[in-house]
Amino acid sequence: MRLTLVRHCEVEEKYLGRYNGHIDIGLSKNGYIQAKKLSYELKNENYDAVFCSDLIRAKESLKYFSNLENIIYTDRLREKSWGEDEGKTYDEICDSKNITYESFEQWISALGGESIEDFTKRIDEFFFEFLPNLKYENILIVTHSGVIKTFLSLYDNITLENAFCEKINYGDKKTLYFVQKSNKVILS
Repeated sequence: MRLTLVRHCEVEEKYLGRYNGHIDIGLSKNGYIQAKKLSYELKNENYDAVFCSDLIRAKESLKYFSNLENIIYTDRLREKSWGEDEGKTYDEICDSKNITYESFEQWISALGGESIEDFTKRIDEFFFEFLPNLKYENILIVTHSGVIKTFLSLYDNITLENAFCEKINYGDKKTLYFVQKSNKVILS
């Protein structure tokens, strides 16, 4: 199975550099330019299936694609919910909660919303249980940075902290190949 993972394109300017989570925001002018470029780069691909986060920024990233049919929008590919911390910058969160960053686990645990355990489980189940059972060969997935980083940490033998240190720009894409072995999906 071949997966092409795409981070949605750039969001509206006032939401840049924020923990947006489940906030349903659109793309910036630059985001639409990125979406056009992305559609051009992938115009010759023939995907068996397309899965996309149900949030507007992900949906709008597919706006210019003419070669995609039957896109499946799902909340299973949403970014982690940050609860009351959604829409805030790092500094705003530190000020409002009177906390400082000590470690990745401490920081993630201090923030509101979906627990990192629940988020990781949601990503694990989607990519490593749900998708392989569909028997598709070539899949496009449009989602969020946190989803991609969590997915990469699960079977790429890196910690969540290391995965979250990797930069994934708006509109970036990454292609991976899976091999199914004894009920477990292995990256190859």
